Amino acid sequence: MLILRRKAGETLLIGNDVKLTVMDVYEGGVRLAIDAPRSISILRSELLQAADANRAAATAQSGSEELLGLLNRKKPEREAAR
Repeated sequence: MLILRRKAGETLLIGNDVKLTVMDVYEGGVRLAIDAPRSISILRSELLQAADANRAAATAQSGSEELLGLLNRKKPEREAAR
């Protein structure tokens, strides 16, 4: 892991395509501007972790075979009117 110190207004280049600029530094946080091609995905790590947790929970609750079985199950026929 590379650790750098930057001041507000300073820029960091990542490869040839990504430019990271420190916009503001304040107690407890920092504002960043990221200039990158649209083809590069930029996610906050907590969102990725939440998505992984949701995916794991859904898989643990019911396997794909169980879901397919529910979808393919025939609906009960209605009783004939008396």
